[in-house]
Amino acid sequence: MRAAHLEAYPWCVDCLSSEEEVKATQVDHIKPHHGDHDLFFDDANLQSMCKPHHSKKTRNEVWGV
Repeated sequence: MRAAHLEAYPWCVDCLSSEEEVKATQVDHIKPHHGDHDLFFDDANLQSMCKPHHSKKTRNEVWGV
């Protein structure tokens, strides 16, 4: 699932919003799935991200920082 998503959407969504083309290396769940099987496998809930942006998003979700 990860490989297919990155092949279809190779650029980090956050970098693209800043008009930068940075290769994504991570696939993020837009809405945290918290173990919900359907949400975990929902293609519409996925976005490609570079590691720095994914780490920042996850840190914000977990720690509110």
